[in-house]
Amino acid sequence: MINKQYLLREFFALCDGGKCEDLLTEAEKRLIREQGVMFLTGVMQRADAENGNGRVYPRKTLEREVQNYQQIINEKRSVGELDHPEESVINLKNVSHLVTEIWWNGNDVMGKIRLLDTPTGRIAQDLIKNGVTLGISSRSLGSVTESRGKTVVEDDLQLICFDLVSEPSTKGAFMQLREAKQNKPISKSEKLHNILFDIVGLK
Repeated sequence: MINKQYLLREFFALCDGGKCEDLLTEAEKRLIREQGVMFLTGVMQRADAENGNGRVYPRKTLEREVQNYQQIINEKRSVGELDHPEESVINLKNVSHLVTEIWWNGNDVMGKIRLLDTPTGRIAQDLIKNGVTLGISSRSLGSVTESRGKTVVEDDLQLICFDLVSEPSTKGAFMQLREAKQNKPISKSEKLHNILFDIVGLK
């Protein structure tokens, strides 16, 4: 039996102020100083850990998708949108940023994005300049199964992109994750049969 695929989103909070310059190269820091370019860095996704809604992304599956996404980065197609789109297709008119780098740090998928000089990219920059905290949302297609009270993402996972969203974040010089609880409990049935808007993290 083929499992139905659903749109899956996971959210992580960016570091304090939206920039973690310690993860930037000297050339990127120079672009910030001289041209006003804005980069955001931090945790993009996490493997083998139950998130706030009971979902687990197996390391092997996530490694494959990160490797596939690296090719998209190499082709400079690794764009994302500002806010929560409800579909799996990236809408180019809403593109706000370009993911320029992605790598592993333990079980954390780290990433670096460059805000673009587009209408939504400029909105994101203005929000950050005015103290608004932004977060990262991974958008993917995949099916899930229930196992021992946990929702495990299946091997058919397809990572689409990373979007910018507004979520509470833990204060700190580097990316820290914290959980923002759902307003009401979500049943296992709802997890499997609805488009999920999940807010996750670790305190």
